[in-house]
Amino acid sequence: MSSDHSLRALLSSTVLPANEARILLGFILEKHCQLPRSALLSRDDMTLNLDALAEWQSLTFRRASGEPIAYLIGKKGFHAIELMVAPGVLIPRPETELLVDLALAEIESLKRPVSVLDLGTGSGAIALAIAHGAPQAALTATDLSVDALAIARDNADSLGLQGRVHFLHGSWYEPLELDAPFDIIVSNPPYIVAQDPHLSQGDLRFEPLTALTDAGSGLSCLEAIISGAAQYLKPEGLLAVEHGFDQSEAVVGLMQSSGFQAIQVHFDLAGHCRAVSGRKKS
Repeated sequence: MSSDHSLRALLSSTVLPANEARILLGFILEKHCQLPRSALLSRDDMTLNLDALAEWQSLTFRRASGEPIAYLIGKKGFHAIELMVAPGVLIPRPETELLVDLALAEIESLKRPVSVLDLGTGSGAIALAIAHGAPQAALTATDLSVDALAIARDNADSLGLQGRVHFLHGSWYEPLELDAPFDIIVSNPPYIVAQDPHLSQGDLRFEPLTALTDAGSGLSCLEAIISGAAQYLKPEGLLAVEHGFDQSEAVVGLMQSSGFQAIQVHFDLAGHCRAVSGRKKS
């Protein structure tokens, strides 16, 4: 092993991809040296102390073994916010930002106080990003996982959004009052087919299985959310759900069967069908 432990040497000798190595080493600089990530360039001849070096070696080994970077550093950027994440919650992904954008556009068009429901909130990503972008919106978020809700509440506190999102424990609509109509319902539910080989590959191996798959066809959670939405939406209220890249036709069919109108398919930045929205009849 090289005796050169400078930042430059550590980055050049690691087995990790360069972008991943910079993220991990930037995290260590912030944690151990109180230095910004820019020090990777401005102070690339700097040598880490023994504690920082030991953590660098541990993190790079764990990442090389497949652990997600977000879990290793305990945070993940999403939309315009940064969230704390841990193995008990799904790691927020860029494609899910589409649901936030749809909700924010709807809120802007209504030009009045708006109520929004986020089903299966996990780390609170969607609800908190909407709350951050729309101060006039009142958010409610549900999740079946007590651990996930604890992380979501911690994220609300760290973002200064405590009190802006009402977190409830329970499956989908279960913890809600029937007389609580919403202007918007959004959800990124488990939609991966149980036999999908990706579940045993890459980062997905470390994420909570119940947040990824319904242990069946991948459509049962979407069906429950769509079929139950009308009684919790105001007339002309908007429902928007994320789905798998090949599930768009099926989700449109579920929307049609539940009486939704103005159904639209929305594409992510990679050009994949990623979300479907519809409106409750007036």
